[in-house]
Amino acid sequence: MNFRASFAEAFWIAMASLRASKLRSFLTLLGIILSTTTLIAVMSVIHGMNRYVADKIADLGAGGFVVVRMAFFGDFDPKKFLELMRKNPQLKVEEFEFIKSQARLVNDMGMRSSARADITAGGVREDEVQVTGGSTNMNVLSNIQVESGRYFSEAENYNRRTVAFIGADLKTRFFETVDPVGKTINIAGRPYTVIGVAKRMGSVFGQSQDNFVHIPINSYFKQYTARAGLSFAIQAIDQDHVQQAMDEVRVLLRSYRHLPPGREDNFTVFASDSIMGLWERLTSAIAATAVAVVSVFMVVGGVVIMNIMLAVVTERTVEIGVRKSLGARRLDILQQFLIESAVLSSFGGLAGVAIAWVVALIVRSATPVPMELPPIAIFLGVGISAVVGLFFGIYPAHQASKLDPIEALRAER
Repeated sequence: MNFRASFAEAFWIAMASLRASKLRSFLTLLGIILSTTTLIAVMSVIHGMNRYVADKIADLGAGGFVVVRMAFFGDFDPKKFLELMRKNPQLKVEEFEFIKSQARLVNDMGMRSSARADITAGGVREDEVQVTGGSTNMNVLSNIQVESGRYFSEAENYNRRTVAFIGADLKTRFFETVDPVGKTINIAGRPYTVIGVAKRMGSVFGQSQDNFVHIPINSYFKQYTARAGLSFAIQAIDQDHVQQAMDEVRVLLRSYRHLPPGREDNFTVFASDSIMGLWERLTSAIAATAVAVVSVFMVVGGVVIMNIMLAVVTERTVEIGVRKSLGARRLDILQQFLIESAVLSSFGGLAGVAIAWVVALIVRSATPVPMELPPIAIFLGVGISAVVGLFFGIYPAHQASKLDPIEALRAER
């Protein structure tokens, strides 16, 4: 008997066994189903969050990076934070102008600062809205697209015009039925004319990204007087020169601040990969924990399959005797029961993948968790299940293959 015929026979025998004892089959595969569902669900959450973080949080544009006063990439240390607060001075407009005039590997550069303020319009009030003062290219550097109207101009920034570019949430809140362009909003009591609206960006883990106002950076300085909290958004000449551009900016800022060789930077320069690196370390820890939990489920499911297959061997002792008396080899019997065990377990894996897919659809539509089922998860879930079935089917298959045909035929029917 060749392998293809043996596999087909074992497959249909396994299918007949599943149909004949539906409850027993379900209970047999319950451990495999639960473990596969857990594994695929965790993979879906991590894959979805990785895509989401890359698109919504860590996306600084092609070749983009940022200069800030200080940043943490790891566990927050209060002592270190206080030390950086003391050691790292605020970024200054003069530093921005110096870097912009001297850098040769920088294609574009902007600055911004943010505060929280209450916004009112037409008797409607929105509390604690993020107000960002930015240079005239900040929408491009921040990947914010214009839905209607326009972003503010260099002339409006230079002359400190009270113009505002609002997020989609504020348009819905204040101007749901009218065009907001040309209308007036009050930012912390001061009137600003709306000149543009951003395209909706959605939310990050339930936190809306559309509840904001952008105003010219010079208008921001005029209203908030203090120039603390500045950060620089920078775009390298191309993706291949990001690291060189970051090094160039670091050297220029160190030079401006007269930092001697050997002294640590009193500022932070980072790109998207720094954020993604931190995120991936976090998700790796989550994945490792999930694998440990899934392994326990898999072992339990495998033990159940082994016990059931031992029971199947006992039930089919006479059949094994007949096959051996007709010329079946030990290898044929061993192969049949191994394939049957693997097929049985694989169906548990398929059921787990199907359940995880349904769970992903429900969670993604009903919650802000961005679950996304990666294609490899399907093959991984079914493949691991099949391997578990093969491994835990070895002992029952071995027991079946070594049965003496005479003794097997004498077994009670």
